[in-house]
Amino acid sequence: MSTMMDMMKSMPQGEMAMDMTEMQDCIEACSAAAMAATMCADADAGQDMARCASMCLNTADVATAMMRMMMRPTGYDATVMRSMMMACVSMGEACAAECGAHAEMHDHCRICAAACDAMVKACQAAMPAA
Repeated sequence: MSTMMDMMKSMPQGEMAMDMTEMQDCIEACSAAAMAATMCADADAGQDMARCASMCLNTADVATAMMRMMMRPTGYDATVMRSMMMACVSMGEACAAECGAHAEMHDHCRICAAACDAMVKACQAAMPAA
């Protein structure tokens, strides 16, 4: 069992209505997307790709915020969590599309697009019902 899952099980759950395995997958996908997007933005900066770099930085910020919210189950609010996940999905889709447009020219964009796609899928799977 992972340290994250052990920690999640030790936390008071409050009103948490999300499956812990899906939560863990979403947290890990958000973390991976945040790292990939940060590195992609850094690589883009020297290649006159300002829009892509900005999109990546926004994605990294949203993914990091989502990840951190999920690690605080005692403050869980289904409406807020769903809204944040929808924002994460929207930003991930936009970044994946932008990076996907450069994927054939830049490996870092291809990797970032894949990480964003994975985050979108994980967030959609973990998203609480309306």
